[in-house]
Amino acid sequence: MSLDQVRSIADAVLYEGYLLYPYRASSHKNQSRWQFGVLGPPHAAAASFGEEPDLEMQCLLAPHEGPAQVTVHLRFLQLQVREVQRRDEDGSHAPVKKLTVDGVSVMTWDEAVEQEVVLVAEPLDEPLDEVHEVPGGEESEPLTDARGVVVGRIVRRRLPLTLRILTRSAVDDGYVRLSVSVRNEHPEPAPTKDAAIRASLIGAHLLLRAQNAAFVSLLEPPAGAAGAAGRCRQRRCWPVLAGAKGATDTVLGAPIILYDYPEVAEQSPGALFDSTEIDEILTLRVMTMTEEEKAEARATDPRAREIIDRCEGMSPADLQQLHGLLREPRPPEPAASAALVGPSADVRDAEPAPFDTAGVPWWDPAADASVQPGSDAVTIDGVRVAKGSLVRVHPSRRADAQDLFFAGQVARVTAVLADVDGGTHVALVLVDDPASDLHDWYGRYFYFAPDELTPLSVEETAQYREENRS
Repeated sequence: MSLDQVRSIADAVLYEGYLLYPYRASSHKNQSRWQFGVLGPPHAAAASFGEEPDLEMQCLLAPHEGPAQVTVHLRFLQLQVREVQRRDEDGSHAPVKKLTVDGVSVMTWDEAVEQEVVLVAEPLDEPLDEVHEVPGGEESEPLTDARGVVVGRIVRRRLPLTLRILTRSAVDDGYVRLSVSVRNEHPEPAPTKDAAIRASLIGAHLLLRAQNAAFVSLLEPPAGAAGAAGRCRQRRCWPVLAGAKGATDTVLGAPIILYDYPEVAEQSPGALFDSTEIDEILTLRVMTMTEEEKAEARATDPRAREIIDRCEGMSPADLQQLHGLLREPRPPEPAASAALVGPSADVRDAEPAPFDTAGVPWWDPAADASVQPGSDAVTIDGVRVAKGSLVRVHPSRRADAQDLFFAGQVARVTAVLADVDGGTHVALVLVDDPASDLHDWYGRYFYFAPDELTPLSVEETAQYREENRS
């Protein structure tokens, strides 16, 4: 996978929070943007709510033969103020929130410009300390009507930015621990929130490419690297392997925690900038917007216009594609003779396990016609356990903090259920719970695995039932 393809994945991080549904400038949640990866100016006043100015990431490499080198790519957004100005009769210009020209509106809004600072082929064993200047600027774009008359202009302004990149390395258990830190060194004070974000690095993240060395997964390190991987420390930036699955030459350091080899779902037709949401939900929400709301979104930002146009142009087949896939949550068992190299098999590559439903779709209730939770049973310690059985609970999986309070409690089985993966779950209500009948009435049960339960003896069962009758 080329670095450009990895950049397309990193863009989901870069633009997270750039625009939020409903993509309108008047939306309250679009008044406070740029949630992740913001390196604020170091001299921001407390009242400006400026973010911390730095990040640091540590990753692990296994050197090959020859001099090892790493190319560092720092990527971020530089805020650009887009001010719309009306042209008056005397030829002067006055700032306005919105200007409509021949029925098309454009609004004053904060845009962003992509920036990338590249440190090419830096020797792995040599420390680095470099200061980089990102120029500011101002451009003007005239707004003309259908007759060619200039009725206003768009003025875009960017502040210059100053940043420092430092690298250092250390040997740890035969591996090289590489530290990369980035600091915003904007020299001027930032007294307000707007001043602080204008002087910030937004969505800052790192892309590292290794030559004559291989990056080691910190999530699933090989046994020999586990200790060194555990000693890596991260500050506002977390490294994961990136690129084609199994590749070890690229690391993405993101301001959010990801898994190794992150990828954009192939069903996603384009960015929605709300990466923590679901494409299908956001698309359907866009379709519920009024024409006035869509017009405002289009006037807010060219990227918002693209989202609205794309959602409006989607066919029923396109929408169906967004509905997702059923994936097997467990990786396939490796062959006994297979050599495990690098991270374990990726569960996203696993084919769904077969589930015999006699031709009925798995989501159709008819697929469960042979399942009878009210009469089905499971054998525990040689004892048949079914609805009405009494068991003692010994939580061991700690799926919920509340499980701790169930330890040693006696419960009544209300159903035995099986899932599509072949797992068995026992639904319970506590015998000593005064609300147990109420829970049973509206189906609020607690679920445990059979190995977390011990059936009561015949004597214990008779005693509990006698006590309950009294």
